[in-house]
Amino acid sequence: MRRREFITLLVSAAATWAVTVRAQQSAMPGIGYLGTGSAELNAGSLRAFRQGLKEIGYIEGQNLAIEYRWAEQNDRMPALATDLVGRKLAVIVADSTPSVLALQAATSTIPIIFLTAGDPCQRPPDSAGSPQLEAS
Repeated sequence: MRRREFITLLVSAAATWAVTVRAQQSAMPGIGYLGTGSAELNAGSLRAFRQGLKEIGYIEGQNLAIEYRWAEQNDRMPALATDLVGRKLAVIVADSTPSVLALQAATSTIPIIFLTAGDPCQRPPDSAGSPQLEAS
């Protein structure tokens, strides 16, 4: 499966949650996005993400709000994850294993959509370590 098709599939899942929220409230549905690096470094992925949303009828700023948070260092992930969780979003997209782990620690109720090749359930060996990804 190509990356664009994969992102479109994930966007569809995120939008499904947004539709559920729309049915429950009149306010614009919200999606969180916890990313590694910066928006500039991830411009291609963000373009595909927004295009996938558009293809299923969601346009950022018109009928969907997206809250972005970027961490250039993984040690910022927990604070950014907690911030997004506090915003009561319908779903949060995570673009890396560290962002998934931070979100898993911050919430057990908000669905997490992840864009990662690593194992999102893998835990670091200790609090000072970071996950070790194995090639398969």
